[in-house]
Amino acid sequence: MLRIRHLLVLTFLALTSALHAQFPGMDTETPAAAPQEVIADASSYAEPAGRLLTFWHRYMGVDSPYRSLILVILTLVVLLNLKAYLTRVMRRTLTQNAYKQENTTAFLKIWHILWKFVIAILVLMAMTGSLRLLGLTAGFFGMMLGWSLQQPVTGIAAWLMIILKKPFRIGDRVVIAGITGDVTGISLTHVILNQVGGSIGGEERSGRGILIPNAILFQHVIINYTLDQEYMLDEVPVRLTFDSDWDLAKQIMIEAASEVTGEIIAKTGQQPFIRAEFLDWGILVRLRYQTIPARRQEFSTYIIEKLHRSFSKQYPRVRFATPSQSIRYRPDITPDRALESTAQMVSPSTP
Repeated sequence: MLRIRHLLVLTFLALTSALHAQFPGMDTETPAAAPQEVIADASSYAEPAGRLLTFWHRYMGVDSPYRSLILVILTLVVLLNLKAYLTRVMRRTLTQNAYKQENTTAFLKIWHILWKFVIAILVLMAMTGSLRLLGLTAGFFGMMLGWSLQQPVTGIAAWLMIILKKPFRIGDRVVIAGITGDVTGISLTHVILNQVGGSIGGEERSGRGILIPNAILFQHVIINYTLDQEYMLDEVPVRLTFDSDWDLAKQIMIEAASEVTGEIIAKTGQQPFIRAEFLDWGILVRLRYQTIPARRQEFSTYIIEKLHRSFSKQYPRVRFATPSQSIRYRPDITPDRALESTAQMVSPSTP
């Protein structure tokens, strides 16, 4: 069926070109005189190069009535074969990588429409018979089409980047344009997120759907929580007093994290560990462990519950530190003496 359609198109174009050849200056009965520089004696045309030159000027010369028809046929043959090859490659690639069949169907529909439009424009330009005009017009047309359809074309290009390069997949937790969410869908025009946080604190799914236009993916940094691995590093900060039993506190925290993330430890082989630093009023201890991004706050809550219960049992050996300030009162110093002492402290010393 497709071949019959192509033959009908070629027949119509041939008839059109034949009528075009009958216009003034294109009479086939009286061929135009050949330019002086291409006229040669009969002996030169007996050679293969001469016969080829004669054939070229007869069918592809500037005044040849067959020039337009040949250009149209060549344009159709090249474009139709190129379209068929690229369509097969594109269909196979999309079938293997696209997340939804409707995305592939929608993209191929746009693909075919664009190809038909491009083929129609190039065929009309080929009918003029000018190779230079054909190239210049094709370049100008491509530039104007890219400028006028910049956002849709960028969106489709971003969709192709997503399904081919796979910077994230459905189910990944990502941050796009400052919005954190779990990817629930990837369409031809948008990435659909189940927002994390937003209307609530922490990193729990809020249930709000966020549609991110694909066109902005080239303009913003994309953060993927699980690009190369299934788990991510998380921490629970604990502030302890300087006089707390350090070894006991460390043991309690490691045991709490190991109990909550036991399955993850078995899969990754990475044990929880401690990092600490001094504060002005205590010690900041960071309990770090591997966790599942979608259950990050759930695991940290379980660990905090266990730490609170264990520290309460070990009080006062292990105590939470809180910012505090001590004020000392001396009743033997009257207000007048206090002001006098302060003035002496701030006054400059005399030589």
